[in-house]
Amino acid sequence: MPKIINLTKAVSIVKEGDRILFGGFLSVGCAEIIIDGLVAKGTSDLEMIVIATDYENKGVGKLITNRQVKKVITSHIGTNKATQEQMNNNELTVELVPQGTLLEKIRAAGSGLGGILTPTGLGTVVAEGKQIIKVDGNSYLLEKPLSADVALIRAYKADKLGNLIYRKTARNSNPIMAMAAKITIVEVDEVVEVGAIDAEEIVTPGIFVDFILPIT
Repeated sequence: MPKIINLTKAVSIVKEGDRILFGGFLSVGCAEIIIDGLVAKGTSDLEMIVIATDYENKGVGKLITNRQVKKVITSHIGTNKATQEQMNNNELTVELVPQGTLLEKIRAAGSGLGGILTPTGLGTVVAEGKQIIKVDGNSYLLEKPLSADVALIRAYKADKLGNLIYRKTARNSNPIMAMAAKITIVEVDEVVEVGAIDAEEIVTPGIFVDFILPIT
């Protein structure tokens, strides 16, 4: 059963140098309260895995603006000038991965798979150093699983077993990110009793959740 914690405890779980999976896209569905806590504490030398680096003053982008991130594995940096500037000045390592490939690599880690095969990136710099496998005469890149020390995700509601439901587009990458870390912390609007959530509505099973941070 996951433990219900406060913000101080949530922030303390993240250590200097950790690799972190961040749910959310352009700050929608991100664990904004925990991110603000990390900014305030100044936890640094982080490696960030996220769909997009959001904006300079919103979402995960605040950690980059505050220079707490050493490396980003992402699909989109176009809305965050701080990411672009630090990358161009060799102050931040940015690894760009096609969005579908990125999420499949994370899903593979959470599902215990050895990787995924995809044609995306063949004949481009994406393929450099990667194994190419042929299946029925077609070529595919072998993309290896991608996991992390901690996943910081956002959900609408959790029961006390950690079963989660999401609200509209804020769901985005959160269910996938929740699967693939050693520790998963979820920030939620509300915690309810077991049985209060219809089993048909549950998206993320509680087995993936270690800590719950209620924000109301």
